[in-house]
Amino acid sequence: MDTFRATIYDVAQDASHIASANTFHDGYVIPSLTIHKIPEKLLLHAFSFLRLQDLATVAQVCKKWRILAYDSRLWTSVSLRPEYGGLHVNQLETFMALIGMRFGTTLKYVELPCELITSPILHELANKCPNMKYMTLDFASAMQLHDFNDLNAFPCNLRSLCICLSEVIFLEGFMRRIYSCLSSLEVLHLIGTFEMSTEAEEDIYEVINIGKIKAHTPNLRVVNMYGITFIDDTHIELLTSNCIHIECLALNFCLRVKGASFKTLVQRCKKLKSLLLQHTGIDDQNMMAVPWETSVISELDLTSTELSTECLENILLRMPGFSFLGLGHCEFFTDRILDLLVQTGKFNKLRALDISYTHALTENAIFQFLQSHGHHLHGLMICGKPKLTENFWLNVIHFLVNIRICSLGTAMGWFLKIQSKVHIDQVIEGFAQHCARLERIEIQWDPDTIRYSDKSNKFVDRIRLRCPNLKSFTLSDGEYYEMVKSNFERADRLRVVRTTTNYNTSIVSLLAYYKDLLFN
Repeated sequence: MDTFRATIYDVAQDASHIASANTFHDGYVIPSLTIHKIPEKLLLHAFSFLRLQDLATVAQVCKKWRILAYDSRLWTSVSLRPEYGGLHVNQLETFMALIGMRFGTTLKYVELPCELITSPILHELANKCPNMKYMTLDFASAMQLHDFNDLNAFPCNLRSLCICLSEVIFLEGFMRRIYSCLSSLEVLHLIGTFEMSTEAEEDIYEVINIGKIKAHTPNLRVVNMYGITFIDDTHIELLTSNCIHIECLALNFCLRVKGASFKTLVQRCKKLKSLLLQHTGIDDQNMMAVPWETSVISELDLTSTELSTECLENILLRMPGFSFLGLGHCEFFTDRILDLLVQTGKFNKLRALDISYTHALTENAIFQFLQSHGHHLHGLMICGKPKLTENFWLNVIHFLVNIRICSLGTAMGWFLKIQSKVHIDQVIEGFAQHCARLERIEIQWDPDTIRYSDKSNKFVDRIRLRCPNLKSFTLSDGEYYEMVKSNFERADRLRVVRTTTNYNTSIVSLLAYYKDLLFN
């Protein structure tokens, strides 16, 4: 993509030289092809690959390019949050004019920061953009709200709405004005402030009324409440009393959710297939009281929960079966439970599994599982297990013929640090030979653990060529990382190799509702 952008920018500089050049053939003068001869439809398609910031630059080339760059068909998805790579708006009046002139009926997705969430702007979006389906309203950094007493119009055909909550700004006054426009919603994101909070005890405010939201959104299919400090089981019960069509419920990092509402959830929401509970406060008693055998849940994430061995065995064996199962940091998940899940056929349709940092799970149990089910897997995460080194992976990689995402190794600083060296070249060669569909791989072994040779470039060449879909190759910082990065850069694949310092690989993209769960 970077090469494409550079080419677009260079075209304008080269156009004048091309235009003045003529080709002589058999005495006839044949005008050379210039950029102005390229059909507008083709240019418009080329511009569609550029970011909106780049379109603003391209518009300065000439009058024709300005008209094309500001074509409303290129502005169907607009982010106005600079901190997330969006555009920055200085003057509200200018933006108001652009809504009708540049966006209009083609606009489908918009992200607004708190300073742009005003009555006039929402009126314009409602009146000029009838086809808008996705909206993000970011109140996270708000110090105070605008006056919404005169708000009498809001986009009423939305499919998805994302609201980023503040810690102390109450949104009931704003929400009261828009409730009547939310009946079309199928996807609702409420994003809390978990990542910005501190460990110190603070007052917790219920800044948005879940009870009133559920009364106006009967068609919800996907609900994502991420990191909201005040959400507890009473809110889940309120939600399920009216939203019986929920198919995916994500409560990741909602620490006050204990699971007391899940019995009602399963009884009322018969279509619930995906339940994501990463780092919640669920406890054994509440979870074992749920009639899981009556549910149709096939995607479950219990990462970083503290359920006992007895509870895990109880609930996992009563569920109908899994296509996605996250058990990272579940220290009480044992060989016995894994064996029972295999024997009872719960993993017959399994596509993605996370068993990172499961200390009670042995090397032999994992090997036997991968031997029988590895060929079904598209995603596998087995990090933080020091005994799974070079020999283990050389013996199991050939089972993972359909793997697309894989995360392995033990990160630097882990208390069970590996004493022996890992010969990374043979592991890379194994993935190159057997995993042609590989898209993302993360190897967490640190530079003190990895051993590689002068021929390592050859093995990196092989995985680069034999895994053409590889989008992300994540390694710990060090000499091996620099070597792999330079290898891919020489092949003009600049953004493939990444470091674990600022990037973590996950199997969440294999969730059936992944696209609907995306926010920010």
